[in-house]
Amino acid sequence: MPAAVSQKPSLESLTSLFPVTFPTPTPTTHPDLVSTKDLHREEDLLRNPFSFRHWWTAIQNVKEASAAEQKAEGPSDLPPEVAALLGPLSSTAARKSLQRQVYLYEAALAQFPGSFKLWKSYLQTRMSFVLGKLVIKKKAGGRKKFPEMGEALEDEKEDLEQWEGGLDGVVGWEEWRLLIATFERALMWLPRMPRLWLLYLSIFNHPFCPPQVSHTHARRTFDRALRTLPPSLHARIWARYLLWAEAKGGATTVAVYRRYLAVDPSITERYTAILLSPANPAPRPLEAAKLLLSLARKASRGEYTSPEGKSPYQLLGEFLDVVEQYAEEVGMDVPDTIDSNEKIAKAAEEEAAASRPPAEPASVDGKLIRFAGPAVTTTDGKLVAPYDEDEDYRSPRKLNVEDIVRKDGLEVYKDQAGRLWTGLATYWIKRGEFDRAKHTFERGLASVLTIRDFTQIFDAYAEFSESLISAMMESLANPDEDEDEDDVKETEKELDTKMKEFEELMDRRPFLVNDVLLRRNPNDVQEWEKRVALWGDNDEKVAETYTEALATVNPRRATANFHRLYINFAKFYEEGGTKGEAEPDLDSARKILDKATKVNFKTVDELAEVWCEWAEMEIRQENYDEAIRVMQRAAVVPKNTKVNYFDHSLPVQARLFKSLKLWSFYVDLEESLGTVESTKAVYDKILDLRIANAQIIVNYASFLEENKYYEESFKVYERGTELFTYPVSFEIWNIYLAKFVKRYGGSKIERTRDLFEQALEKCPPKHCKPIFLMYATFEEEHGLAKRAMSIYDRATNAVADEDKFEIFTIYIAKATSNYGLPATRPIYERALEILPDRQTAEMCLRFAAMERKLGEIDRARAIYAHASQFCDPRVNPKFWQEWNNFEIETGSEDTFREMLRIKRSVQAQFNTEASYLAAQMAAKQNGQEAEAEAAPADPMAAAERQATGGAKAPAFVSAKQNTNVRVEAAEERSTAAQGNDEEIHISDDEI
Repeated sequence: MPAAVSQKPSLESLTSLFPVTFPTPTPTTHPDLVSTKDLHREEDLLRNPFSFRHWWTAIQNVKEASAAEQKAEGPSDLPPEVAALLGPLSSTAARKSLQRQVYLYEAALAQFPGSFKLWKSYLQTRMSFVLGKLVIKKKAGGRKKFPEMGEALEDEKEDLEQWEGGLDGVVGWEEWRLLIATFERALMWLPRMPRLWLLYLSIFNHPFCPPQVSHTHARRTFDRALRTLPPSLHARIWARYLLWAEAKGGATTVAVYRRYLAVDPSITERYTAILLSPANPAPRPLEAAKLLLSLARKASRGEYTSPEGKSPYQLLGEFLDVVEQYAEEVGMDVPDTIDSNEKIAKAAEEEAAASRPPAEPASVDGKLIRFAGPAVTTTDGKLVAPYDEDEDYRSPRKLNVEDIVRKDGLEVYKDQAGRLWTGLATYWIKRGEFDRAKHTFERGLASVLTIRDFTQIFDAYAEFSESLISAMMESLANPDEDEDEDDVKETEKELDTKMKEFEELMDRRPFLVNDVLLRRNPNDVQEWEKRVALWGDNDEKVAETYTEALATVNPRRATANFHRLYINFAKFYEEGGTKGEAEPDLDSARKILDKATKVNFKTVDELAEVWCEWAEMEIRQENYDEAIRVMQRAAVVPKNTKVNYFDHSLPVQARLFKSLKLWSFYVDLEESLGTVESTKAVYDKILDLRIANAQIIVNYASFLEENKYYEESFKVYERGTELFTYPVSFEIWNIYLAKFVKRYGGSKIERTRDLFEQALEKCPPKHCKPIFLMYATFEEEHGLAKRAMSIYDRATNAVADEDKFEIFTIYIAKATSNYGLPATRPIYERALEILPDRQTAEMCLRFAAMERKLGEIDRARAIYAHASQFCDPRVNPKFWQEWNNFEIETGSEDTFREMLRIKRSVQAQFNTEASYLAAQMAAKQNGQEAEAEAAPADPMAAAERQATGGAKAPAFVSAKQNTNVRVEAAEERSTAAQGNDEEIHISDDEI
């Protein structure tokens, strides 16, 4: 049974439909363009051929009618793939609509060839039938000022036109060609209109644009636009031009970007990213590296600012990344690098020998001549820098990476040496030059100044060595078929060598770290000591290290304990090496110490310690006479002794004779090895030089006392008291007086009294208490009690305020024991006048207790009343409790009421916020709150309970008549309301 088979139209049949608009459709060539309904419009246009409004109205009416016809026609009956090829012109109605509109537009343009509005509408209409429906994108805000080119490219990329559908470039080639011809006609009439140029250029980005016009023709059109439009509008053209070039790729991108970079280098970083993009089938790493190097140098000179905010070092880091990734394409090999380095070194030597300034561009008649590279003009009177082939991206010469890293990296960014050295070594590793990479790592380790950079280089070095060893071991485990036994043996031998080198590298790490720290500060004494310790038992290296350290360290800039290097070096020879296996070399040790005595150390104490160590070495070797001679040499006193010990402009040797450390050691040596006379001579020299301290005085006097020179020791004490002032003199007086009293006792009373008087003559109040007590004790034991009392009396006026209470206490105790209690009454009275308020209350309590013992109850009550003015009831509850007990035991109801009245008066006097806070603090410290809660509310009730409880206590003397019952009730209510345990309300007439 036959089936109906729908045949798809061929390419020829589809192509035959075009061109639709050539020749230009007219009613003569296409009778169906004008129907009977359109005759009125045609007549109107013939009558008004120069009326733009009539032509514009007619065009709009035709557009609306055509749109209605296309909508009424419905979907096309063509297959979808065929309809996609024909795009907007897939239906007959659409093709007829295009002819009608072209007819009207061409007729109107014949009348108005210079109308921008008409040309723009015409071009957009034809573009809609060829390119398809334009996708309208929503934009936020108005159009801002044109940004920098980097941002403009991103914005333009987002705003780039997009179409739905479109006429295929092969099927509709004729229609595409006619659209381009129409644009050319429009630009012939309106060449200065940038909007027409932008519309024209937008069609080259259409995905269906025929290749005959989207490449060379498009590039020439962009160039024509730049030549035609004014420079102020070039930025808008360049934005589309660069995006179009990026889309085409290859040589087109390079040529277009190079042209633009000659004008504006701000997008150089974008260009380098394009050159190295993974999507780029032919990357240009050499050109990218040279551009990045040029940017880094310009940025370091302040001639370039990265739009992305990158620093000069970051740009140089990107250059290093390119060098590492494309080592073969960018850099020279080893022989070329060596030759280039030699030429650079030779040129530098010649320039230094000639002592001429850096080369400048040559000029003739004031005009610069460019000897190589692209032509560059000067602006603003600034000279262009000399030509550098390393920055010329057009030059095919590869880069000397070593020289670039050294000049532009290591000499400029000294704090990033680790990254730069590892980058250079990685470059050589990528090229397969492992020996050169190893040499680079070693140079880096030998030059860095920080532990951070050292760690970075060392870790990369160790990783490189491990990977190399792993690769060689893998090659041995899986040998190639064409390898013979000789190759395998050679690989094994090389592997052994690499393993040994790796182990040596690990062993060298502590020494390399020490080298870094010493390079950073060659005057670091502690690091030199660590280096000596690193050599361990290697005596030869230890000696070399000490020698190098002493020759390197500057004494005036050395860290602490520089003298210990000389001392330890001398001990090294004295002990026969680190292990002591060699013979002790005392002559070398003496030479080292002798050399140390001539070094101008930072402080005198360091030089003094060197002399002391020399003497100790002689003592260890039992050369006692030599030890004393050494100290005699050190302690030589010059003729001019008026030298300031703290004058650092003088060498330490000139100030050594005033070193107390040196003289202290010398005098100790004389005490141990010398005679009494020689020791006395040394002590006398110390005193003559006026460098002695209190300890020297005490030691000298003790030494004389041990050797039975008592009077001379006392003279030394007196000399010390003259040399020093208080408080140092107080200690000497204290020891002197104790020794003198112990020696002579009561045999030389007048002399002892004179000494005490001398000690007290200039003694400040805070130091004289011990001397007064010692003086009074002496008088009690060996003198008169009356004099002792007078001394105590003097002491009460002379000592500091904080010591007066203690002195009065002792004075009263002594007076009581010598003269009895009545004799202490004037002392108590005087104490109340002299003591401060906080101590007066305590003294009053003692005074009152004394009066009670004597039976003077009224005097005791008066003393309590006097002391009450100093005692806040909330701060000193002890005083009021004791007075309260006193009244209960010895008083009457009237005296008790008087006491309470005084208490309320005092409490009102101290009723301030500061006093209240002080009371709260005292209550917390003394735990008075808990005691107040446990105590009874009424002291009278407490007394009664005490009386009825069986305890023997004096009964309270009751009043004959009850004064006021209402007062008692008010008292109870007030007590319950206020919580004051001791307050009593009494009327005014009863008071």
